[in-house]
Amino acid sequence: MDLLRKSRWMLLALLLSLVPASSFAGVLISVGIAPPILPVYEQPACPQPGWMWTPGYWAYGDDGYYWVPGAWVPAPYEGALWTPPYWGWSGGLYVFHGGYWGPHVGYYGGVNYGFGFMGVGFVGGMWRGHDFVYNTAVVHVNNVYVHNTYIDRTVVERNTIVNDRHVAYSGGPGGINHQPTGEERSAMHEQHIGATSAQQAHIQAARSDRSFYAKNNGGHPQTMAAERPMGFNNNNHGAQGNARPQQNSFNNNRGNTNAGGQNRPQYQNRPPAQPSRQPQYQQQQGHGNQPQPRNESRPAPQHESKPQPQREEKAPKEHR
Repeated sequence: MDLLRKSRWMLLALLLSLVPASSFAGVLISVGIAPPILPVYEQPACPQPGWMWTPGYWAYGDDGYYWVPGAWVPAPYEGALWTPPYWGWSGGLYVFHGGYWGPHVGYYGGVNYGFGFMGVGFVGGMWRGHDFVYNTAVVHVNNVYVHNTYIDRTVVERNTIVNDRHVAYSGGPGGINHQPTGEERSAMHEQHIGATSAQQAHIQAARSDRSFYAKNNGGHPQTMAAERPMGFNNNNHGAQGNARPQQNSFNNNRGNTNAGGQNRPQYQNRPPAQPSRQPQYQQQQGHGNQPQPRNESRPAPQHESKPQPQREEKAPKEHR
């Protein structure tokens, strides 16, 4: 028994030495059972300019796997891009790699989460100067308040890893088979920050709700996506499809984030010496882009002035 216990700790120590520090936050989590398949759900509309989509994923808590709903969150600084967490297979165990913010999107196991995170990089939009511009070929925005958009389906096809079985982990029996590219490896070792306070509150809200646990919902949680982070500032907007922007919304290392987007958000606490703002795009062999579901509901604007029409811009010529 002691030998088995020592062997397990030696294996965990080995994994810690192999996994970059930026790939996980806090305690290393390893599980002997694979996470459930990824649920299929509709993406709520982006409620405000400068907010970023963080896809839903299976986390592990006191009572097994639980679902953390996908949600729109404020970017912590100008130029920030989110690398989602993922489960990877190593040494006979499923090891959790935490997500992080950085100037480029790193490796997330090739797991196709949809809505721009198609397995390689991020194709749901890009930073152009001070503004984030959304690729509405794969993401859903509230066009009453979000006007910086374009459509580029080619880059989606080029970065898609087919995942018809909705597998939620990389490597191992039946897992996604995608090794990190050179650009993904470089992004993994850039300067990063972890999940913001809004994201942490969102995760804790899911962890403390027994209905999110796979053993209670059979792998099909009732709430799969949220317009805004749950549990932050006692302001839960959890049900998917709730598209009403909130005035005086929370600040998360940012300035004015009120709905309407007429004033450019002021980003603070930017890490020094940020590299290029534009996310990388890698060539990928799969071309199985699946159409993303859309939530067609449109909110009533909360301002007296007429909403501006949506401005669709042509995709830029360069994406690399």
